Amino acid sequence: MANVSAHHRPELHITAENGVLFAPAGVLLDGDTWHFFHQYRPSPEHGPRWAHQFAERTPFVWDICDDVLAPEGEETQIRAGSVVANNGGVDLYFTSVIGNTSTIQLAHINNIRDTTELINEDELELDPEVTRLGEVVGNTDGYIKFRSPCVIPGWENNGDREEGHEGWLMLAVTGSVDAPVVVVLDSEDGREWTIKGPLTFNGLSGLERDKVLVAPRMIRLRDEVDHEIYDVVIVTIEQDGIDISGYLVGQLNGSDFDVKTPFTRIDFGHDFSRPRSTNYAEPSIDYDVAHIFGLMNGVGRLDSPTEHLSWKEEGWANVISFPRVVTLQDGTLFQTPPEGLLDAIHESEAAAGWTGLCEIPSNSAVEVALKDQKGEIAATITHRHNQLVIDRSMNPNHAGDPHAIAPLTDDDTDSLFIVVDGSTVEVFADGGYVSMASRVYFNNGGFAEFEVTTSGDARINRQELHYPDDFSSVGLDIDELTEFDDSEPNEGLVR
Repeated sequence: MANVSAHHRPELHITAENGVLFAPAGVLLDGDTWHFFHQYRPSPEHGPRWAHQFAERTPFVWDICDDVLAPEGEETQIRAGSVVANNGGVDLYFTSVIGNTSTIQLAHINNIRDTTELINEDELELDPEVTRLGEVVGNTDGYIKFRSPCVIPGWENNGDREEGHEGWLMLAVTGSVDAPVVVVLDSEDGREWTIKGPLTFNGLSGLERDKVLVAPRMIRLRDEVDHEIYDVVIVTIEQDGIDISGYLVGQLNGSDFDVKTPFTRIDFGHDFSRPRSTNYAEPSIDYDVAHIFGLMNGVGRLDSPTEHLSWKEEGWANVISFPRVVTLQDGTLFQTPPEGLLDAIHESEAAAGWTGLCEIPSNSAVEVALKDQKGEIAATITHRHNQLVIDRSMNPNHAGDPHAIAPLTDDDTDSLFIVVDGSTVEVFADGGYVSMASRVYFNNGGFAEFEVTTSGDARINRQELHYPDDFSSVGLDIDELTEFDDSEPNEGLVR
């Protein structure tokens, strides 16, 4: 493996070049160009601002652009928002914090492609293509402290979603930090907004009334079973110092959400929080797939980034997950890695992947140990037929951490896709039925190899290693594990 001195930093994920990355702010896919905006502090002393990175064709090689927003005047923070194509350019909806209050503000970029051309030498200089347009939602109708807007195209006819789009919808958080309220707004032009009311779930939501819900997002997907177009509301629950992110499937009518699928965790790993949806320069009504990103940090708002090992040793903190390709099947979200990931691994310096198609009966397991350059285990991923478990507690950097456990069903294909990229581990199981993201800090020079073992009657029918083209593997001998069966199709490994 290449000798990478900064082995905590991933190559294929989004990180800050220096400083502290916070939650994603907004994502726009313009043709085959990804524009990713995120909250960022150049140093712990700076107020949060918005940074901008872009990637051409595949979302694995990211280039840094000028920052687009920073606190002005009495503002102390610029926080999360949404990015949409509108009025021939791109609108940036963001949260502006002054003192103990917050409002939703709007900025506009006339030509998003111009923002990728010239980069200022001064890293704190803002992109001149960005123009602030001012406040669009402030204290009104008894609601205060508007923040965290999600803006998406509205329906021309909500009763017949095949007719396409007209106007805009917004989900936003209001009220106190301890008892926030999510509200729904609409607008004809994206400038003048009207409150429809608080987001109300009709039916079994799976949410307790006193839960603190933040970071609302909504995507639309066509269910592959009944072919109806549904709204998928994604929220994060702040609970006992950790973030739990999940989704509900149904249809939004006004501010009432008719629930089909109650709250279900979207990721069961140690570190996946505050997912953000992707808007598209050319909105579609096919809705076959959507793309989401998440912050790989399970603590969220209460985190202390300067305590991260990456900050102490390399001067940066926090990572964004891969964009996940999301589909809807009979009311359940399936998440798979983006196209081109295996090629990106082969072209990288130190990323790696393992795919396996298995048969794992009850009381059997397939375990994949992640080992560092000295052969010490930094974490294990175990498929136990009806459970998927990530254990990093043996790692001195994560000593005593609880296991991350995801439920599986008996009907699913027993498959695993594991990606290691610096200090990130992302796992996709059973064709995308379960996804798990965890940060794993490797000692002794970083990740080196996968060690795969089976127990009980578990069988590996097909497996593949994915390393950089110049990687020299010393660990895995497939023939020692199981008789290789090339009659099994490669389905279920990577969608």
